Amino acid sequence: MLQRPPAEPGMREDEVDTPALILDLDAFEVNLDAMAARLAPTGAKLRAHAKTHKSPVIAGLQRRRGAVGQCVQKVGEAEILAWGGVDDILVSNEVVSPLKLRRLAALNALARVQVCCDAPEAVPLLEEAAAAAGHRLGVLVEIDVGAGRCGVAPGPEAVALAERIAASPHLRFGGLQAYHGGAQHRRRPEERRAAIGGAAEAVRRTLEQLRQRGLDCPIVGGAGTGTFELELETGLWTEIQAGSYVFMDADYGRNEEAPGFRQSLFVLSQVMSAPRGTGRAVLDAGHKALPTDSGLPLVWGRPGLRYVGATDEHGALAVEDAAVPALGEKMRLVPGHCDPTVDRYDWYVGVRGGRVECLWPVAARGAMA
Repeated sequence: MLQRPPAEPGMREDEVDTPALILDLDAFEVNLDAMAARLAPTGAKLRAHAKTHKSPVIAGLQRRRGAVGQCVQKVGEAEILAWGGVDDILVSNEVVSPLKLRRLAALNALARVQVCCDAPEAVPLLEEAAAAAGHRLGVLVEIDVGAGRCGVAPGPEAVALAERIAASPHLRFGGLQAYHGGAQHRRRPEERRAAIGGAAEAVRRTLEQLRQRGLDCPIVGGAGTGTFELELETGLWTEIQAGSYVFMDADYGRNEEAPGFRQSLFVLSQVMSAPRGTGRAVLDAGHKALPTDSGLPLVWGRPGLRYVGATDEHGALAVEDAAVPALGEKMRLVPGHCDPTVDRYDWYVGVRGGRVECLWPVAARGAMA
């Protein structure tokens, strides 16, 4: 159920009801512009990852800055974006459910939609859905470039799968999906460089074998916020699928030589309990307000206050060399992982200069299917 907005335009930030998802618009726009500027001289295009923002509004702002489209992980996300006017979408994931594939193929009436595949057994399922919809469906072959998650082996297996797709009257071979998710949060720069070096070799080898078989490869997609500059250095990737760069989070901040974008996403919380004489305080943002899969959130701009533990509805603050915050006092928290944090909220509260400027729905919230 869509919750009522926690704010209204014109409110001061300290009047916003909590917990609330705050978007610092100045920092957010700096991030949008910075990514566009970094990509402009390279020839590579941004296919921003909407699993992060889940918003046709944000997709539109990225498009204005040169993004060729969006990628998503779920068919439900693709539907929300297409209904919201996004006209070029890649499901950068495998889909094998016949029902989901029929939904996906039907979206080609609204947008150019593509999907990934890593198994020959999935090709007949893709063919059937595309034929029923009366649209040719673009399919990228996902190769495992070191993440050990999805993906066919680079080289001959990938080429054979591409040939199988290209031979179908209902499918179109769209290129390669080569994303190394595990490399994004490797802390040391040399570890990230080594991982992307291995990925690049897998891509280079597969591209050469595709050419030998006479197959054009329009797209090589992948890369994320933590490594995209390394992929760009190789000259192999044509589309960059970074998503978190628009918001950032505490976990990306732990990388040595962090990506360099500004923190723009916060959860606004307030002190709900501060028992006298205890030296502690409790916030109204616990597990249900902030995921902790990538560590606990950070307290923004408040030295001496540390978020030390969470239960369902409570966040414990340790007070170190600071005054105990007052009951009802509000503060920004930096989430450990931006993507699942966004998925907990119905609304972005866009703030500039301490005032609420806009409210945007998190339109694809909960789109798991």
